[in-house]
Amino acid sequence: MAERSVAVQRTQGPNAPKMVKFETLVERVNSLFNDISRRAFQIFEGNGHQPGHDLDNWFRAERELLRPVNLEMSETDEALQVKAEVPGLSEKELQISVEPRRLTITGKHETSKEEKKGKTIYSESSATDILRIVDLPAEVDAAKASATLKNGVLNLMIPKVQAIRVQPKAA
Repeated sequence: MAERSVAVQRTQGPNAPKMVKFETLVERVNSLFNDISRRAFQIFEGNGHQPGHDLDNWFRAERELLRPVNLEMSETDEALQVKAEVPGLSEKELQISVEPRRLTITGKHETSKEEKKGKTIYSESSATDILRIVDLPAEVDAAKASATLKNGVLNLMIPKVQAIRVQPKAA
């Protein structure tokens, strides 16, 4: 099977998020889809199996399981610049895939805390998942994309594919 996406080149340095291949990302998105589906079905069951609310149940499950990712995109003749807010996530917890016309950002942050007071043990854990898939306004060169993470903001610089200009024939 041919690869559909090229993992973008990893920016050097401590703040470089993980760039992943398409197949790895598909597995992550499928896992999130299955989690949302399960939760939507639980909501359906909790509402007495009322038909006709599939989309409402899905959106509620999505809101419960995924944190929104605010995004800002700007475009020049040469590149797209994307800034995504991902507070609380480290570069090791982020996965980014750039395809010729699509950007996918996913991540998971897990925390756990345990306290012991006498015979009582207090344990708490939580996880934050993010997923954002964006259709890009122009075809990009995924192999030349770069990413950095600083202060909870993911910055991506994605060069556009340069159109080949054909010179008109002289008459």
